[in-house]
Amino acid sequence: MDEAPAEVTDLFFNRGWLIPMLVVLGLTLLVHFIISRFYKRVYPRVEKTHLVWDSAILKALILPLKVFVWILGLTFSVQLLAYHFEQESLNELFAPFRNFSLVAVILWFTLRFIKNMEIEHSRERRKAKKRYDKTTVRAICQISRIAAVLIATLVYLQTRNVNLSAVLAFGGAGGLVVGLAAKDLLGNFFGGLMIYLDRPFSVGDWICSPDREIEGTVENIGWRLTRIRTFDKRPIYVPNGLFSTISVVNPSRMSNRRIKTRIGVRYSDADKMEPITRDIEQMLLDNPDIDTNKFLMVRFDDFGPSSLNFVIYCFTKTTNWGEYMRQQQEVFLKAIEIIEKHGAECAFPTTTLHIPDGLEVKSHE
Repeated sequence: MDEAPAEVTDLFFNRGWLIPMLVVLGLTLLVHFIISRFYKRVYPRVEKTHLVWDSAILKALILPLKVFVWILGLTFSVQLLAYHFEQESLNELFAPFRNFSLVAVILWFTLRFIKNMEIEHSRERRKAKKRYDKTTVRAICQISRIAAVLIATLVYLQTRNVNLSAVLAFGGAGGLVVGLAAKDLLGNFFGGLMIYLDRPFSVGDWICSPDREIEGTVENIGWRLTRIRTFDKRPIYVPNGLFSTISVVNPSRMSNRRIKTRIGVRYSDADKMEPITRDIEQMLLDNPDIDTNKFLMVRFDDFGPSSLNFVIYCFTKTTNWGEYMRQQQEVFLKAIEIIEKHGAECAFPTTTLHIPDGLEVKSHE
C-alpha cells in the first residue's frame, strides 16, 4: 500500500520539470496581476486628461497584453515538458506559434485602438458641441483597419520566410482576374472611396437625384451600398458605383431657401400696381427673416389673360423646411394685406363678353 504514494511523490517532486513549470506559471500570474493593478490605478488619471489617444491606447492595450502574457507562460510551460520528455519535434512548433501570436496580438491591439479612437473622437466632439464629419472619420478608420490587416499579413509571411515578391506578383495577377470577374463589385468599392474622398454628401444629409427617383436622408455609407431613408420612411439601397454616373443634389448644404411666386391683380387696378410692388418690396426689406444680402425684387412682369402679374423673388435666412414654410406663408399673407390696403384685389380667371351694337340678347322663357 505504501508503494503507490511513493511512486506519485517520485513522479511530481523527484523529477526536474514540475518546479520550473510552476515557476513559469506563477510568474505569468504575477505579471497578469501587476498589469491589472497598473491599469486600475492609471486609467482613472488618464481619463481626466483632455487627450484622446492616451485613454484609447490604454484601453486597447490591456486585454491583448494579458492574453499575450498567458500565451508566453503556457507555451514556455509546455516547452519545458517537451524538453523534459525529449520531444524535440514539439519544440519546433512553439517559435512559429509565438510569432503568429505576437502578430495577431499586435493586430488585435491596433484594431481596438482604431475603434477606441473613433469612439473617443466622436464623444469629445459631441461633448464640446463641435460639428464633425462622421463620414470622414468612418472612412479613415475603415481604411486604417484594412491597412493594418494587410501589414500584419505581410509581416507574418516574412516571419515564415515567404518570398514577398512572389506573393505580391501573384496578388497582382490574381487581382487582375478578380477585377475582371467582379468589376461591378470593384466599381461600387471605388465609388464608395470617391464618396469618402470627394464628400458630395455625408451621413445625415438630405440628397436627391434629378436623374433617378432617389430622395431622402443618408443613413449609412458602406463600401458597396449607400442606404437612404425616403421621407415616407422606406429604405433605398443604392450601389456606390451609381453615384459616379448620376447628378446628386444636396439640399442639406444650401445656404438659403428661395421664395419665388407670381401674384396677379385685376386690370382695373393697373394704376395701383406701382405702389403695391413698391410697398411689398419694402416689406421684404424690413422683414428680419429675409436675407437682404441676397438678390431681392418685386417687379411687374407679365400681362396675363385676366390679370396683371408681378413676381416676388427673395431668399430666407433659414434652411429649415418647416421654418421656411412659415416664413413664406407670412410673406404671402402680408402681400395680400398690402394689395387690399391699396383698394385692389387679387385677380381670378374671368371672361368679358363684348356685344356689338344692334345685337339683341333675348331670354327664353
